Amino acid sequence: MPALQVRDVSKTYGSGHTAVEALKHANFVLNDGEFLALLGPSGSGKTTLLTIIGALLAPTTGVVTIGDQDVTGLSRKAQTAFRARTIGFVFQSFNLVPFLTARENLTIMSSIAKLDHATIGRRADLLLDELGLAERGDNLPEQLSGGERQRVAIGRALVTDPALILVDEPTASLDTKLGTQVVELLAEEIKKRGKSGIMVTHDTRMVEFTDRTLSILDGVVTEEAAAGAH
Repeated sequence: MPALQVRDVSKTYGSGHTAVEALKHANFVLNDGEFLALLGPSGSGKTTLLTIIGALLAPTTGVVTIGDQDVTGLSRKAQTAFRARTIGFVFQSFNLVPFLTARENLTIMSSIAKLDHATIGRRADLLLDELGLAERGDNLPEQLSGGERQRVAIGRALVTDPALILVDEPTASLDTKLGTQVVELLAEEIKKRGKSGIMVTHDTRMVEFTDRTLSILDGVVTEEAAAGAH
């Protein structure tokens, strides 16, 4: 069974003569264990597609299936519960809670996903260690570098052990060297843990860390040649 199926997904904002078609009949499959790059310039519709896949935005038409679950057919409440259990997000602006420590930014996910706090605590400590942040767990986000904050964000996405990881422009706030390190680390973590993932990016250099690339332009998704998978 594929990790994800996107079938005839479109998104239109507004109506009548002011309508904007941000996404046009997107169709693709994400295989189990695959890390896919969604490549496109600013305004191409890639973040719209990612937020629809993550059940944060409803499509105008079409169906998104994660595993065997039609996510678009769920109520908003059921979508929230499904998202907390099944999807990990890494946002371009980190989206860390500023008054919580690095470790607390991970453990807070236990209440959101309704998971055992002690289990999440153990996972958080292991992830912080793996991500090279063992000595930074008690630091607030403002006390961390950009690269460290992005690694905390990766840890937060992984701590609930989700099946699907969605990543939005992970290099946007980082220089080239740090950005490359973060994406390589992210790809390693996804592969090592047997997860599936989609990374939205405008940076063509980052696709070498993925298995496959889709391009999106003016809301139209097309398949690219195989990337240089690790």
